[in-house]
Amino acid sequence: MQKGFIQSNPSIMMGKPVITGTRITVENIIEKLAAGETLEQILDAHSRLTKEAIRAAIAFAGEALRADVLYPIDEVVVA
Repeated sequence: MQKGFIQSNPSIMMGKPVITGTRITVENIIEKLAAGETLEQILDAHSRLTKEAIRAAIAFAGEALRADVLYPIDEVVVA
């Protein structure tokens, strides 16, 4: 789903995954959604984004978390 929407290049945002053709990171999109912003609010703030690109960012984040990596958590986060 995210093929073509997400890229990682060491010369762009220090290699963080971004929406192709922008400097908008997957991390930034996920943080905005977690803070309660709607897709429409994010799209209004970033005219170069599309709903498909935002969905690709969410899918990318989900796939990244499937990796066999231990994420130390110092405290319990309750939304």
